[in-house]
Amino acid sequence: MPDSLPRVAITGIGVVSPFGVGRELFWDAVCAGRSATRTIDHFDPSALSCRVAAAVPDAAVAAALVVRPLDARDDERRYAKVSRIAVLAAREAIDDAGLAGGTFDAGVVIGSGAGGIDVAERHYGDFFGGHHHRVSPYAIPVSTVGMVSSEISIALGLRGISHVISTGCTSPTDAIGYAASLIRSGDADVLVTGGADACVTPGMMVGFSRMRVMSGASNDRPAEASRPFDGARDGFVLGEGAWMLTLERLDRARERGARVYATIDGYGSTCDAYHRVQMDPEGTEIVRAMRLALTRAGVPSEAIGYVSYHGTSTRLNDAVEMQCVGRVFGARAADVPGSSIKSMIGHPQGASGAAGVVSTALALARGVLPPTINQTTPDPECPLDVIPNVARRVQVEAALCNCLGFGSKNSALVLRRA
Repeated sequence: MPDSLPRVAITGIGVVSPFGVGRELFWDAVCAGRSATRTIDHFDPSALSCRVAAAVPDAAVAAALVVRPLDARDDERRYAKVSRIAVLAAREAIDDAGLAGGTFDAGVVIGSGAGGIDVAERHYGDFFGGHHHRVSPYAIPVSTVGMVSSEISIALGLRGISHVISTGCTSPTDAIGYAASLIRSGDADVLVTGGADACVTPGMMVGFSRMRVMSGASNDRPAEASRPFDGARDGFVLGEGAWMLTLERLDRARERGARVYATIDGYGSTCDAYHRVQMDPEGTEIVRAMRLALTRAGVPSEAIGYVSYHGTSTRLNDAVEMQCVGRVFGARAADVPGSSIKSMIGHPQGASGAAGVVSTALALARGVLPPTINQTTPDPECPLDVIPNVARRVQVEAALCNCLGFGSKNSALVLRRA
């Protein structure tokens, strides 16, 4: 990154994950290599080929909201699940940064893929089932993707920009890149950014099952279902969660004595312009997105010590992504460790890139690289170091975070230790 541009600091982190509510709960679990994949129990999955998922536990969210409701009118009919978990994570991120919500002109720029899909499915079911009287007057606003940032702004009293980027799986990476550019340019002083999705719903599970992209071989062994880069992988596990960051200029953060987890120094985004759901097997634009992020960060590939892989556990995507990483790092590719935390949290769709950025920021700050679990069967198409099964205590100075999505989209971020 040119010396003339200010660096952007991560000063707060908040998480609601399939493990429950809280940043440290999430970090302890992924460092321990625990799987959050469970048999679906909030609806009947018996007709599905994949009957497991990494859903956020409803009981954990409800317990957290008893202690601190969204507002005085807190009522399940008024909020999609995604909004509840997004607000909880955003609150933790603001509190962690040592900033009081509602006392400054902070904004919100987050990513989400499905928004309030649970509300939409429920009310469409009522409507087409002939129960028009059950359709809530809140059905439309609560189910829209754009409402997620508004709920954060309202709950925290944040009166700055309030935007949702919805670009599929790359939504949160794009949102974080956009937010960092707004901070860097001086258009915002403080932003809450990240991603949230809560899409373990009957309709989403049926849709992905019809696409034949989800794992179906481990329904009786949920913890083994998500296995990115492993030779026995047979598809992804649908996940959900909210991972939020507080961003501000590094110099401002240091002036007020804030703790800094890491800095966001470069962002690259490209499109294969190839297919609705398949990536280009040549991977040319995936490589270019990574190189753009490195160039804009002013960080040579030789300085990267860790890669946060997109790594969904699908046959083609994992192999192509790893080949692309190999092309970026060349002769030293085998020496660059990387991992996919989706092996533990599943694929949380429009929140996945934020999960990767949060885990990478914590890895840089704490000197521990999370593992890729369920590595039992080598795959010659995925030969690089994925930190198999056990976390590794290594201090690295810079990291690359990948995120790939439907519609041929590719995004990458470069983070550095503060």
